[in-house]
Parts: sequence; C-alpha cells; structure tokens
Amino acid sequence: MATLNIKNFPEPLYETLQKQAEQEHRSVAQEVIHLLEHATKQAPTHSILELRGLGKVLWENVDAVAHVRAERDSWDS
Repeated sequence: MATLNIKNFPEPLYETLQKQAEQEHRSVAQEVIHLLEHATKQAPTHSILELRGLGKVLWENVDAVAHVRAERDSWDS
C-alpha cells in the first residue's frame, strides 16, 4: 500500500480532521482515506435511452427527424 506525506498541512485543518475522525471512530489516516474515496467517487453514467419523464411526453407525437431538419433549416435563414 502506498504512503502519502503532506508537507505544510494547516494545523486548523488537521485539528478538524482529528475531531471528525474521533466522532467517526476512525484514525486520522482512515478518515482522510474515507474522505478522499468519497470525494473521488464518480457518479454512475446513464444512457440517454434510460431517460424517462417529461421528454417522453413532449416528443410523443413529434417526428424527431423532421424536427431536427426544420431546426437546421432555420439556421440558414
């Protein structure tokens, strides 16, 4: 496992981490790892095909190809 050393770590921030770690029954190192894991976790991606809701109702009776064509034609005007 890797080791991370941080130089010039602000004392007030360290004290805050210590208090937070104590409240969560973790060591400071465990708390830092927990916070970094949470901060770097990526939200799951979704396909546009999964979307539901208003869009479905709004486009229900619309020919999407004709709509896009009309939009593009309007740009040339």
